[in-house]
Amino acid sequence: MFIKNTIFTTIIKIKFKIVIVFLLSCNLLYQQQNEFDKWGVAGSMVFTDLKEALKIEKKVYKVDLSYKQLDTKQFDKLSKLKDLQVLRLSTNNITSFPKNFNELTNLIYFSSYNNALTTFIPDAKPFFNLHYLELQNAKIDSIPAQIAYLSKLQTFRFGNTDDTLKLPTTLKYLKNLKEISLENCILDSFPKLIFKIPQLVFLSLNNTNTFYLTKHFERFEKLEVLVVENNKLEKIPFEIYKAKNLRILALRNNKLTNIPETISELTNLTILDLRGNPIDKERIEELKLLLPGCEVKF
Repeated sequence: MFIKNTIFTTIIKIKFKIVIVFLLSCNLLYQQQNEFDKWGVAGSMVFTDLKEALKIEKKVYKVDLSYKQLDTKQFDKLSKLKDLQVLRLSTNNITSFPKNFNELTNLIYFSSYNNALTTFIPDAKPFFNLHYLELQNAKIDSIPAQIAYLSKLQTFRFGNTDDTLKLPTTLKYLKNLKEISLENCILDSFPKLIFKIPQLVFLSLNNTNTFYLTKHFERFEKLEVLVVENNKLEKIPFEIYKAKNLRILALRNNKLTNIPETISELTNLTILDLRGNPIDKERIEELKLLLPGCEVKF
């Protein structure tokens, strides 16, 4: 009887994990689609067949090659789509960018998922129009200094390498960068370079080996959302109150036992997510009193 119950419990746990993975995958797909739809000429046709797009060439603004097996010779002709603004690649079994990729100077959105790309964009300088860049599940361990050429970049998302990631000092030159999301990669704790990005509104560090936060929150003048989840944080700096515009602070699954009372000075804070931390209930109730207009999740 005990063995049967154990087997049954194990099966339930496996099914639960499958459901969670499925829901997370659905959420990721939704986010990807939402961003893809947002960019490019409104109402323009989305081409999902590269061969068909190459037949037309002109006024091909959006191409989605997700889950397409790409012929190398045909893929190398991608640069003929001179008007291309939005390009998404996903699970294409490619390891490099196509030839003459730097000729796609009208790109404003580029994303690649589940492709083992071994290099960053070969030559970033021509991509002065790029606003959105996302690279997931690539084989890249460093972001090159030339990312500074992407002067109009607003969103940069990178992750799922499960390897070390080195960030360049030139990030501070990205004057229009508002959103950074790094996940499932290993950083040298909290990347101080990010503090020097002047217009940052959204910062997410998920499973990035982050075990402390530096105290210079006064540099985050415009930051509204800070997500540091699935890491090893043991404390939040006293200076957190200096991020005056913070609306959402998500700190799930860390090792926090307390939050400084200076957090009460964050008058714009609407959500404080502390789920998965060993903070006692009494302290949670105190935080709720300190933050009357904020939803404290625990």
